[in-house]
Amino acid sequence: MATIKAFECIKPTKELAKEVAALPYDVYNREEACEAVKGKKYSFLRIDRAETQFDSSVDTYDDRVYAKAKELLDDMINEGVYVKENKKCYYIYELTMDGRTQTGIVACASIDDYLNNVIKKHENTRAEKEIDRIRHVDTCNAQTGPIFLAYRENKKISEVINEVKKTEPIFSFVADDGIKHVGYIIDKDEDIKTIENEFANINNIYIADGHHRAASAVKVGIKRREEHPDYDGTEEFNYFLSVLFQEQELMIMPYNRVVKDLNGLTSDKFIEEVKKSFDIEKVGTEPYNPQKKGEVGMYLDNEWYKLSAKAEILSDDAVEGLDVSLLQNNVLNPILGIADPRIDKRIDFIGGIRGLAELERRCALDMKVAFAMYPTSIQELFSVADAGKLMPPKSTWFEPKLRSGLFIHEI
Repeated sequence: MATIKAFECIKPTKELAKEVAALPYDVYNREEACEAVKGKKYSFLRIDRAETQFDSSVDTYDDRVYAKAKELLDDMINEGVYVKENKKCYYIYELTMDGRTQTGIVACASIDDYLNNVIKKHENTRAEKEIDRIRHVDTCNAQTGPIFLAYRENKKISEVINEVKKTEPIFSFVADDGIKHVGYIIDKDEDIKTIENEFANINNIYIADGHHRAASAVKVGIKRREEHPDYDGTEEFNYFLSVLFQEQELMIMPYNRVVKDLNGLTSDKFIEEVKKSFDIEKVGTEPYNPQKKGEVGMYLDNEWYKLSAKAEILSDDAVEGLDVSLLQNNVLNPILGIADPRIDKRIDFIGGIRGLAELERRCALDMKVAFAMYPTSIQELFSVADAGKLMPPKSTWFEPKLRSGLFIHEI
């Protein structure tokens, strides 16, 4: 059963929410982050990536960087850019992109639920990627980037959300990229109780995105427990900041692939090899977007092809049956020689938000063949996690991205 708690949120004022909100820290490299914060004195990216406040002689992971993040956060609180709610509440976070809206509950999830697998994962994490966020959370004494969680449909929670969305928002703005962000507070005692009780009856919650942020938050919580052996479980460090979305709210975009060469094969010979596992239909120069599971769009020599998986390569296994697995196991590995896509420099991955034109561009620039994937479904994600298995790398691309800095959980 899931423990999902209300919390005393530190949030920006309604007037400054747009200026504060920032894309997640890990969508930028250092140079891009430095450019993104220019002239933006309230951008939360300054705190998330405090190396932007130093010249390049200061290492990204220097102690001074984390101290600066804490200093900047404290300054914004002291200046009144942020205010702290004096009651434990839940919040609603609504995002609208291209006319489609998804709505989540902002709350704190339990590190014990994470450790006990009530909160299920579908990706491995790498320790070196966790260290930075562990230090950031620990030094700032706050969680600032929410973990993207998913759960199965719950009508009572939906009823509360729909009623609260009739109230005055705590912020509402359209970001520079055209995505609308709206927040509401759930502060009525009966609504708070309903949400807490409903989550207590939910068996499992799933990490949709943010595995490294989640792992880092949990490790800070464990560190705090070691520092406070008399802890009783109610302390804020036992919980981590999350936004929880019902399954029907979410849209997963494809994660497409481009490969540098044909592993020594001619185009004709390559197509012959692919035909052993896929039916191939040439569709011309117009980009082909797969229309159903088991289909892949392939771009080669300025032509698009529709690949349809043959029955004999299909699988009922939660992982082996994924379209990204079918491509990996029947094309990328045996034909193109890409055994481990995590480390092979001949393959690159392109989020679906970039569109199929980006695949054509890369093939004109530095790649030979591209594969447009049909998106993994949220039900497939649930099935992999329920089976205790892991998805192949780059299986899902979630849009829109949750903004950092709109909700802060002090630990």
